[in-house]
Order: sequence, then structure tokens, then C-alpha cells
Amino acid sequence: MPEELEANVLLVDDEEKFVEVLAQRMKTRGLKVDTSMSGEDAVKHAKDKDLDAIVLDLQMPGMSGLEALKKIKQENPDLQIIILTGHGTVQAGIEAMKEGAMDFIEKPVDLKVLLEKIKEAKQKRVLVIQKKHEEHVKEIMQTRSW
Repeated sequence: MPEELEANVLLVDDEEKFVEVLAQRMKTRGLKVDTSMSGEDAVKHAKDKDLDAIVLDLQMPGMSGLEALKKIKQENPDLQIIILTGHGTVQAGIEAMKEGAMDFIEKPVDLKVLLEKIKEAKQKRVLVIQKKHEEHVKEIMQTRSW
């Protein structure tokens, strides 16, 4: 039986069958997976949910994955986003990384690799939250006169 990874993930891709199959495979490994079929919906979803990672397709009709990445990062710069594409180029990967993507994976996706990237994303998120809490406590301690 595969090792279970507990994480809240948003899977975004305009290919409905791909999303269904990949989401099911991820769920059987312990992930809580929400899905979205567009960049616009992904941006809304990212505001409303507590996510450990977003797996975001780069090439979509309407709002592209790169545009969605930029908007999501504006709202929540600490959110970990993994770009997934079947139309990957080195230039697209570089651009996505410059805009704040955590990583870039090409289709067809190797599930083991994707799960490792999601695990890394969750670990990064936990570290970011811990650091923010520590900074907040430090700030409180400095402003109080005990």
C-alpha cells in the first residue's frame, strides 16, 4: 500500500478526464484534493481554502496558468504552487519560477515525483507559518513592558 501524505491540494487543469484521474490517484494516497477547471476559478478557490499546495496547469483557455499564478501570489505570496504542463519549455518554466512557482513538472506526470513536490510544498508552508508565528511572538515581546 502506498505511503499516505496528508495535504490539502488544489488541482487546476482544463482537461477534465486528466483532473478526474489524477485527483482520484492523489486521494487514494491520503491527500484532500479540490479541483478547478480554469485559472479564474483557481484564483477564487485559493482565496477561500486553506491549501498546502496548488498544482496548476500552465496552458489553459481564458486565464493562463501563468496569469493565475501571478494573481494568486499577489493575494497569498506564501502559497506553494507547482506548475504542471504538457507544453513545457525551459522559458515557460523560468518565467513561472520568476513569478513565484515552487517547481515545474511536465506531463505526463510521474505521480511519485508529484507527491514528493507536494510533500516539499507542505513542509515549506509549515516553515513559513512557524516563522511568521515566531516573528509575531517576538514583536509582542518587544512591545510589552513586563
